[in-house]
Amino acid sequence: MASRPFIYRGQGFSLRGEKGRFVLPPSFRKVIRESSEDQRVLCVAKHDRFDCLTGFGLSRLDRLEEELDREEDRAYQAGRPFDRDTRSAQLFGFQEVPFDDSGRFILPDFMVDLGGLDDQLFFQGGGAFFTIWNPERLMAMGPEWEAAKAACKAMMADAAKPSKGRGRK
Repeated sequence: MASRPFIYRGQGFSLRGEKGRFVLPPSFRKVIRESSEDQRVLCVAKHDRFDCLTGFGLSRLDRLEEELDREEDRAYQAGRPFDRDTRSAQLFGFQEVPFDDSGRFILPDFMVDLGGLDDQLFFQGGGAFFTIWNPERLMAMGPEWEAAKAACKAMMADAAKPSKGRGRK
């Protein structure tokens, strides 16, 4: 995989479309492809602290062992227990989800359940990864999520408008 960091920034929104598919925001799709040596593979996992999913490209695999080492060191320094096997299973237990050139993908049912998702997805850039939210669960988050909530509300309102022109449904 490439050695440079790949950064996910901004927001996106998708309604579940025909055949149960969602659509990756174009800017995220581009980073995933660049970070995955042009493969159309979205890695999806349950976020370890938030009530959402997290997404990233294949390049992040190179850094997961380093992340484990850092977390173990922090726990040791703080005098907290650390179960490396459990945390490793969490980090490497992601799903590889294919997507097409238009960014359409289908999440496995168990991932939909884990993320508490429904027919709407909100994507929030987070640097080395992005989060995938059910908008209702995002709205239940604290005030530190105010900007993401505002973006989500605006994108939901835009998606609810009647379609005009090509390509909008």
